[in-house]
Amino acid sequence: MVRDFPTGNYRFIPAVFQYSSGAAADSGFEVERVRFDKLLPLAEGFAQAAKYIQAAGRPLTSFCACELRSPAAFTEDGFRIFNQHYVKTLAEWKIFDGTVNPVARSNVCPEIDPPSEPSFYAFSFTRPGAGAIPSFVIAGGAELRGGSGTYPERIVRYNDLSPDAMKEKVRFTVGSMEERLGEFGLGWKDTTAVQAYTVHDFHPVIVDELVRRGAMRSGLTWHFARPPVVDLEFEMDCRRVARETAI
Repeated sequence: MVRDFPTGNYRFIPAVFQYSSGAAADSGFEVERVRFDKLLPLAEGFAQAAKYIQAAGRPLTSFCACELRSPAAFTEDGFRIFNQHYVKTLAEWKIFDGTVNPVARSNVCPEIDPPSEPSFYAFSFTRPGAGAIPSFVIAGGAELRGGSGTYPERIVRYNDLSPDAMKEKVRFTVGSMEERLGEFGLGWKDTTAVQAYTVHDFHPVIVDELVRRGAMRSGLTWHFARPPVVDLEFEMDCRRVARETAI
C-alpha cells in the first residue's frame, strides 16, 4: 500500500528499512534526477546532493531516490551492515525515522573498474512542477522472492545460469517492476527510462520478456554490473523524470 511522505512532497511504496520500492512526486511536484559525472564516495555524494538540493530551494526531505555503486557484491550480513551505515544520513535529514524509509534506491557493483568504496552515481529529489503524468523512480529489484528466508532460499533459480534460468530470472524481475509501477497506477507506457544490471548475456530473452511487454518504449540502458548481493544475477529499475542533469 502506497504511503505519503508529505515533508518530501512524494508518495512511496514501503519495503525494508534500507529503501522503499519506489517514490512518486505529489501533485504539483516533479522529480529531478541528478547524475554525477564521476562517482563520489558515499559521504561526499551525500554532501554534494545536499548542496544541490538546498541551492534549488528545496528541503533535504525532498531527497527521494539514489543510485549507488559498490566495489563488489556483499554477503547477506555485509549488506545488512552497509545498510545500517547508509541510513544514518537519511535519519539526520529527517527522512528515515528508524523504521520506515521512503527513499527508493539502486545499489549495484560494476564488474570492470569498480569504485574502491561505496559511491554515489545519481540521486533524485522533488521540486515544484506540474505534469499530466506523475514523475517517479522505481527502486532496483532483482530475482529475489519476497517473504522470510535467506537469500539462497528466495533467489529464483539459485545458482543456475542456464538459458532457461536466465529467462525465468528476467521474467520475474520484469514482473516485479510491473507490480511496483502498478502500485502507483502506472505502467511501462509511463516510463521515460529503464535500466538493467547484469554481467550475463540476456539478449535471447529481450524480445519476449522486455520489448513485447512494453518495457523498452524508451530503449534500455544496460550497465555491466552485478546486483548488490552475492548470487543475484539480474536487476532492473525504471523511472519517469521531468528533468535530468549531469554535474
